[in-house]
Amino acid sequence: MWIALAVNGVMFLAEIGSGIAAGSASLQADALDFLGDTANYAISLGVAGMVLVWRARAALLKGITLLALAFWVIGITAFQARSGTLPKAEVMGVVGTLALVSNAAVAVMLFRYRAGDANMRSVWICSRNDAIGNLAVLLAAAGVFGTGTGWPDIIVAAIMAALGISGGVQIIRHAVSELRPSTAVILPVSARQASGAAGMLSK
Repeated sequence: MWIALAVNGVMFLAEIGSGIAAGSASLQADALDFLGDTANYAISLGVAGMVLVWRARAALLKGITLLALAFWVIGITAFQARSGTLPKAEVMGVVGTLALVSNAAVAVMLFRYRAGDANMRSVWICSRNDAIGNLAVLLAAAGVFGTGTGWPDIIVAAIMAALGISGGVQIIRHAVSELRPSTAVILPVSARQASGAAGMLSK
């Protein structure tokens, strides 16, 4: 987890600078994703070892944060589409490849936590989404280079925002299910079953 925290913090700084310099909405979207993950890993480390309810609350906070970042990405994408900026495909390709290698390594480390509680599952979902997002950035770079327009970058950024919304909803649902108090289920018992049970207790 500490390694994942450090990797995401460094990659946020690298991608946000490169994204602004290259005029790429998808790189900036990926950078914001790295920022969100950095905060998420910090929260996860803070609640590690605590009771389930606190871990679920942390996961709920992370899910809400992921949704907020996704909507922020939508705003960046809309601005880039309106301004008609042509991103630098070569910068997108180099930085996207570096980000993919970083996220793939983190995803492999966290693979065993994919079926854990809401808090640890949220960590896995973030890592998985990051790797998918990096592949999308590389596709956007190829599209920008091939078409000479910024639309592939805009489309990929929009898809990454949708992926963030989907991941946020999954995390929130899982966290809410763990925060919901369990209710005892009372099944109907027939008279014959009741008398049999009474007889066993009397022995």
